Amino acid sequence: MAHWLEIVVKLFMLFGMLIGLAGMVVPIFPGVTVIWALALLSGIVFGFGGGGVWLFAVITVLAVIGWVVDNILMGGKARQSGARWTSIAIAFIAGFVGSIFLTPLGGIAATLGALYLVEYAYRQDRTKAWAVTKSMALGWGWSFVARFSIGLVMIGLWAIWTW
Repeated sequence: MAHWLEIVVKLFMLFGMLIGLAGMVVPIFPGVTVIWALALLSGIVFGFGGGGVWLFAVITVLAVIGWVVDNILMGGKARQSGARWTSIAIAFIAGFVGSIFLTPLGGIAATLGALYLVEYAYRQDRTKAWAVTKSMALGWGWSFVARFSIGLVMIGLWAIWTW
């Protein structure tokens, strides 16, 4: 491949990774997966030489951590504040469906709204239902920070390996 073409392809990959990073604002957007897939594609196209295998292995471990951190932090915070597992599951399902039909931002609202409604229906206490909902929102904020940080590290490792 011509040198200039290689640079253009790598810049497109970097641009895609940055889109994946920016997309992490939306809980259901698979930004970590986008970054990981582009790193894999880079290895396939340009080779895994020069320590690339080891860096890609670290990128993969970080991706796995990024995939589970959402559920741990969002659900964990809600559970910590007293939410039932059933409520959390219903909220996640509502968020998934909401993000399909109402855009990803609608999915966030659907998740939090469903959690509030289910917890309120169970407890008949607005204050407790609201406390659980705020905890899940806080968990979402922390999961964004964690996923964004993981994404930055993944891109940095890819850049070290590729450039």
